[in-house]
Parts: sequence; structure tokens; C-alpha cells
Amino acid sequence: MSVHGVGEITRSLMVIKGFPFLRLSGSCCGVSGKTWIRPGGFDTGLKTFNSLTKQKEPLILAREGVATWYSCGPTVYDHAHLGHACSYVRFDILQRILTKMFGITVIHAMVITDIDDKIIKRSWEENVSPTIISSTYEDEFKKDMLSLKVIPPAVYLRVTDNVHHIVAFIERIIQNGHAYATKEGDVFFDIRSIGDRYGKFGGAADSQGEPCKWSTNKRDARDFALWKPSKPQEPYWESPWGRGRPGWHIECSTIASSVFGSQLDIHSGGIDLAFPHHENEVAQSEAYHQCGQWANYFLHSGHLHLKGSAEKMSKSLKNYITIKDFLQSYSANEFRMFCLLAKYRSAVDYSDSSMSQARTSLGTISTFIHDAQAYLKGQLQCLPVQEAFLWERLAETKSSVVKALAEDFDTPRAVGALMNMVYHGNCQLQPVSESDGAARSPAVFAVRTSETFLTFFFLDSQLAPAQEAGGASHGGNLEGVVEQLTRFRSEVRAFALARQDAPTSGSTSKPGLFKERIPLLKACDTLRDGLAPFGVLIKDRGATSTWEITQGKPSERGQSVQNKDQETSS
Repeated sequence: MSVHGVGEITRSLMVIKGFPFLRLSGSCCGVSGKTWIRPGGFDTGLKTFNSLTKQKEPLILAREGVATWYSCGPTVYDHAHLGHACSYVRFDILQRILTKMFGITVIHAMVITDIDDKIIKRSWEENVSPTIISSTYEDEFKKDMLSLKVIPPAVYLRVTDNVHHIVAFIERIIQNGHAYATKEGDVFFDIRSIGDRYGKFGGAADSQGEPCKWSTNKRDARDFALWKPSKPQEPYWESPWGRGRPGWHIECSTIASSVFGSQLDIHSGGIDLAFPHHENEVAQSEAYHQCGQWANYFLHSGHLHLKGSAEKMSKSLKNYITIKDFLQSYSANEFRMFCLLAKYRSAVDYSDSSMSQARTSLGTISTFIHDAQAYLKGQLQCLPVQEAFLWERLAETKSSVVKALAEDFDTPRAVGALMNMVYHGNCQLQPVSESDGAARSPAVFAVRTSETFLTFFFLDSQLAPAQEAGGASHGGNLEGVVEQLTRFRSEVRAFALARQDAPTSGSTSKPGLFKERIPLLKACDTLRDGLAPFGVLIKDRGATSTWEITQGKPSERGQSVQNKDQETSS
């Protein structure tokens, strides 16, 4: 899709949400230096760490209830790996928080870099066209994102669909006096033309500039390519400077500006993109729009490291795990919990132990939700619940979660508050053999609905309650089979658990289970234990049973739940 069409889509989205689309002109012309300008507009009440100022700032949006958000997408020449996944999942969590917790509509655009030196090199190695390489890995990337439950942006935009817009963007920068063409057909951005404005993210002072093997006519070593001539057998597009293709940084400036205009609320990407990529984006965009501040906030996610390694996970270092391979061992929800347990800006170590922690946390919450559902259905007997205590905990948790997320999206603190509430909920739901028949507590229902908090981080269907044996099942063929199997098992188990009240005449048997039925009880236990590795978890609750189908992989299913309240023959 071209950026011209995207502009129309963006306008439509604004109208649908009740906000007029305004293409803002540069409101800060003539501002010099690197000073951040506090935006005017709608104060969300949140604070976020802004890489432009290197500190937390109030998040102020140009339009009330709407955040424009641009993110750098993948260069599609190979499989996406966990390092990519970590960044995209983290920003997906932030966008969900803005939307579901704070009622802000996020209009998100992402570029797909489908022409690049690496793509061309890969096409030569495999003796296919660059288009085949890019389209293959673009499709795979999108499937990976869906597998990780990442909400797609409002629009993906390919570089190759927008080269004519890039050419026009470069022409305007030249006209504004901030770029120059060489006789070889290159176009470079003129760093000196913007004075001390270069270096907003740091690193510029020590920079020796980007290497340029094809031209020696740069005015300054720091000048970077906006357009470069194509070599023989490379893809090319016609331009006023001859046949060539875009430089790396110009694609993002062009596409983001064409969609959102001269003012962007939020720009995101991995911390490794801050310099030189985002630095150069800012220079180009402000030179084009002739404004002092193009993007108001830059959010950068920390690197993912293999535990014990100081290097980030990357393709070039050959130390990566593909998303597809990862999902053979862990679930998307477990990876999302792994991301939630660290601040989005922090570097994070990936290891089996860190994934085990995420799995345990997710399992604890899931188990509580299912136990609370069983309690509400009358299938879990426990002592009277301390109503006032639970209501108080629920109110404290809601307040703590909102405060944590409003303070630079502090997900570890928010999850910690949820886990504390779950702990106290579990303490109230300890099973007993007999209850006093008191009415069930609405406070448990209220605490159980705290799973709604998780929908700010996960998909709404993330932690659906278990189906009850004896209840109707509408979940499809597998669920129907499990329902019927569990119902039959419950009947067999009830028969095996029947007790003889007194010995019959002439019998020496004592009151208790019928000896001849004990093998049936053991068979029920064996069936329950045998289904667990396949993701079917059956819990025995007195005379009834509940079941759930877990979303994890076979490797974790057998160990994910230990049923504290199962009755066995022993």
C-alpha cells in the first residue's frame, strides 16, 4: 500500500473516533539546539521515559484520546528471532495498556524494509529475485507476530511501494538546503547545514560517519546517504539523480511523514536503532518539514541477551533463536509474561530459568481463576470467605496497577500487585471436606474478574475459565470429547468412592470403600495423570470434576498443575 492511500485511511480512522484530522504544520520553526519542546495538547496523566530527554516526561498527545505511533519494522531477509519478538511484544503491551486501561486509540503504522543490501545479498546466494526473498520473510514475520498475539498495526507499508514518495521527499530536503547530490548519482544529507541540532540521542560526537564504499565525495564524514546509485544486477528505480535506490534512514522519515504529517506523537524501536537510525530520521524529517520537533516521544526497548552473554541476540552474531523454534517449547502467553516481568526499557536475560519463572507466574494466576470459577459453581468447598478483606485487597490492587502503568508502563510492579491479590485469593479458597453451606462470596467473583487486568496485556481469551464436568460444552469437537470423557470418568469415580456404611450380616468388612472398586479409582487417577501431558487437566473436587485445556506446549503440560485437592485412592 502506498502512503497516499494510508493518509486516507488515517483520516478515516480519525473521523470514526470523532476527532478531526489535522495535518499540523511545524509549530516550532527557528528553535535551535537539542532542547525538547513540551508538546501542547491532551495530557494523558501518564509519564513515559523519552529518549530525547533521557528522563520521564508527561505523555501529552496532539489530539485527545488518539496517539499516532510509528515503529520501525523488520528488514525481511531472514527469519525473525526472539530479539525481534521481545521488542514487538513489549510495545504491543504498551499499546494495549494505552487502549484498554486509559482509553486512548493508538493509530499505528509500521514500515517493512523490503529492499536492502542484505536482501540483495541473500537473493544472490539463493539465485532468486530480491522480491521472492522479501515477500517470503515478510509473510513469515506477520505469521510470527500473530502467533505471539501481537495486534497488527493499522497498516504495514513496504519501501518498494513508496519509492516515488521517497524521491519527492529527498527533492524537498535538497530544495530546503539540507542535502546535496554528487556526480556519481548519490544524494547525501548535509549534517553541517543543521548546525548543533544533530546528536539528540548522543553518540554523534564520537561518530565517524557511515562508511561509503561507492563514493568519496561527501562534504562531511558524518553525512549519510539518502539515495545511492544501483550497482549492476541490483534493483533500481529512476530518479533525478539516475537509477538507484533509497538509503536506509530515508524510508522511515518519508513513510511516517506521509501518514502522520509534520507531527508524530510516538516513535518506537529497539535501543540499537537510537543512533544512527533514529538520529538521522529526526534530522531528515525536521529538514523536510522545517520544524524544530517532528516526533515528540521516542520509546526504546532494551536488548534481549542469552543469559551469560554480554551480546544482544542478533542474526549477525549467529546467537539467535527463531520465533518458530521457540514456540515449539513455550507458549506465546509465557513469552508475554516473560516480557511483563521486566521493564520494557531494560535489557533482559533469556534462559530456561527465566522462562520457568514466567511459566510459574502465569500458571499461578490461571489456577486461581479456575479455582474461583469452581468455587462460584459450588464445586469447591472451603471455609467462609473474609469478605471485607477481599474487597479491600481488590481496591488496593486496582489502584496499584493503575499507578504502576501510569508511571512509564511499569509492568513488573503491576504484575506484582496482581500476584499479591492472587495469593490472598488462594488463601481464601483452601478446600475442606465439608462446608457449612453458607452462601458463596461475591467478593471472590470480583477478585476473579481481576483477570480483566490481564486483558490489558494478553488477548481477551487468554485465561478462559475451565469447563465444568456435567455442563454444556460449546468449544468445538475436542472440547466436546473431553467433556463427555470427564463426565463418564466422574460417574465411574463416584461409583468407586461410594462407601459401605456398615458391615453386612456375617461379613467381617469394616466401613469404608468397597475393596473390589479400588482398581476403578486407580484407573480414574491414571487417566487423569495420563491426559495432563497432552494439555487436558482434570481436577477432582469432591463428587464432581472440572477440566481445562491448557495453551502450553507438551513439554510443560505434565508439570504445569499439581492438583492440591484431588482425591485419590491412597
